[in-house]
Amino acid sequence: MSAAPRAERPYVEPPLDGRKDEISCITLLGFAFLTYNSVTAAYRSIHDLWALSFVLVAYVDLVSLFWCLRQFERSNQRHKVRLKVAVWFLTTLLATMFSYKVASVMPWPVAVIVWFVGFASIIGGFYAFFVYREPPIHQTANVNKL
Repeated sequence: MSAAPRAERPYVEPPLDGRKDEISCITLLGFAFLTYNSVTAAYRSIHDLWALSFVLVAYVDLVSLFWCLRQFERSNQRHKVRLKVAVWFLTTLLATMFSYKVASVMPWPVAVIVWFVGFASIIGGFYAFFVYREPPIHQTANVNKL
C-alpha cells in the first residue's frame, strides 16, 4: 500500500521563546570566568603595553561578539544582515589576533600553518555568512510501509 505524498509546507520559523530574554546561570558563570581571567591577565601584563592592549581588546571583542550573537538570535531579518557583518568582523579580529600571538612563539613552519588555519577560518566564515545559501527545508512525513 502506497501513501500519497503529502504537500510540502514551507519552513516556518519557530515562535520566539519568552525565556530568551533571561540570562542563565551558565551564561553568568561563563561571563564571570572570562572577566576574572581577563582581569588577572591584565594585572600580570600591566607593565607591558602590547600585552595589556591584547588582553583588553580581546576582552572587549569577546563581550561584543556575545552581545551581537544574542541580538542576532532575537532580531528580525533586516537587522540580521548588519549583525552578520559585525559578527564576522569581530571573529576575524579575534582570529587574526590569536593567530599573531600563537605564530609569534612558534617556529616558522608551524607559524605558517597557524596563519593558514586562521585565514581559512576567516574565509570559511565569510563564505558561510555571506555566500552560501541554504536550500529550502522540505518537511515530509515519515511514512511507514507495511
